[in-house]
Amino acid sequence: MTTLLPADRPARILVTRTDRIGDLVLSTPVFKALREKYPAAWIACLTFQENRELVQGNPFLNEIILYDKRGREKGWFGNWRLARALARKKFDAVVHLHATNRMHLLTWMAQIPVRIGWRRKCDWALTLALEDKKKEGLKHEAAYNFQLLQPLGVAEPPLLQAFVPLTERNACSLEELFLQLGISAARPWVVLSPSASCPSKRWPAERFGELADKISARHPVEILAIGAPAERPLIERLRGAAKVRVHDLSGKLSLGTLAALLSRAALLISNDSGPVHIANAVGTPAISIFGRRQAGLSPKRWGPLDSRSRVVWKDAGCDPCLAHACEIHFICLDRITAEDVFQEVRHFEDRLLKESAPCPR
Repeated sequence: MTTLLPADRPARILVTRTDRIGDLVLSTPVFKALREKYPAAWIACLTFQENRELVQGNPFLNEIILYDKRGREKGWFGNWRLARALARKKFDAVVHLHATNRMHLLTWMAQIPVRIGWRRKCDWALTLALEDKKKEGLKHEAAYNFQLLQPLGVAEPPLLQAFVPLTERNACSLEELFLQLGISAARPWVVLSPSASCPSKRWPAERFGELADKISARHPVEILAIGAPAERPLIERLRGAAKVRVHDLSGKLSLGTLAALLSRAALLISNDSGPVHIANAVGTPAISIFGRRQAGLSPKRWGPLDSRSRVVWKDAGCDPCLAHACEIHFICLDRITAEDVFQEVRHFEDRLLKESAPCPR
């Protein structure tokens, strides 16, 4: 069904995704599919200002609209102003990949004729609301996105592949930083990401430290730990548990330089979090550590897209799983040992023997 879009001129299509960085990265297959279906269309993405480096330079997009939720667009006046700006752009359709009251209301106020989204959160403001069954976890999050594109005649592609732009500027900024920190480019980089948005997704930081020792005992690599500035105490716990040197990069990387780092890394080992999907999008495999037993939070829905990547998960038998409200101290995560994860690292030994890639010139 493609009659929702104008037949006499190129369509103007807006896609919104205003949640976490991993969710935005997993939405990028949508941009390519829309471009292939509508090569002459004007395709725009609306996302948080802080996530802009994940989509700026995406070849399938004509425009990035940045949403400054805590600044310029804060409050009702800011939202009204953004709605008026969207109205002036005369979009024909909007697809809301993440349901929020604010986004649904904004595009209703902007009077975009076709407004597609999930039947949640002010769904009366949509012209087409689809039932949200994502909690059933029957397919990957990236695949669920394509259910919303079916009304526009866009089918799910055979291969779901995320995309994050890489720039020479970010690659060389990374190289300058590593020169300052004394991180060798002659040895493979193994990146550890011990943070996550929820305690139910955080494997103990001390286990990451044990893992760093196991990897370093077998391979001459540089161990790098990443995280936001607020996550530095977590990384300090990791470093305190490790006997080998672990470089602390918390707060030192933008999303663009993080993508550059991951593109040159041999391997990422991470909790179920955004860096896994960035790594896969730039061609680097990951080992993703999962807890929780709910189907909608499972590796089937949120696992790595890259077929080379691995998942470590142990079923603690909790029924029901209370996720972040766990009353037994996240035993599903606690049962995963450093040795369990190290056995998955051994699948990537060929990558751990290669030098890191040079900065493009």
